[in-house]
Amino acid sequence: MDPQFWRDRWQEGRIAFHEGRPNALLSRFASRLEGRKRVLVPLCGKSDDLAYLASRGHEVVGIELVEDAVRAFFAEHGLAPEIDGTRYSAAGITLFARDVFDVTSAELGAIDAVYDRAALVALPPELRVKYVAHLRAIAGAVPGLLVAIDYPQELLPGPPFSVPDAEVRTHFASVELLAEDKLQGGRVAELGVAVERIYAVTL
Repeated sequence: MDPQFWRDRWQEGRIAFHEGRPNALLSRFASRLEGRKRVLVPLCGKSDDLAYLASRGHEVVGIELVEDAVRAFFAEHGLAPEIDGTRYSAAGITLFARDVFDVTSAELGAIDAVYDRAALVALPPELRVKYVAHLRAIAGAVPGLLVAIDYPQELLPGPPFSVPDAEVRTHFASVELLAEDKLQGGRVAELGVAVERIYAVTL
């Protein structure tokens, strides 16, 4: 997708995907990441999930295209990050203000797990295979948690896009459905038929 699309959405405040609190399904299953030191959060926005994971003792590494979102995260959490180019770091959280496809494994360092709530569903079908392959290249065959939403795509154009269970199972080396709930919040939830699922996956 055109990077300017996302920059415009942040500039205009059209960020219904930002929950403003830790994701409920992550809160239920965060113990699945226990013992995983460095957790990668791709397309992280200014998600409160970042601070939540850090509060559980993880070193958090996020990647976010829109630099305004990265700055907003640290400002809203009262943190003054060290800035090195597009790398912002404070309180055990490092965010790269970059296109996820441009970030390399050498820049990231060792990754022990991945948490994806807003990345896979933000990408159109033609980019999702490329995205998962890139994650595997930069993070390795690590475990993780994936949150995906499922709804009749014809009812509403993405993003967020519908990523049904059958598709999720094509992308990862192993997939375990942990739970599903009715989606709460955002324009897709207003359809009344959207489901949010959380999976334990291995890249």
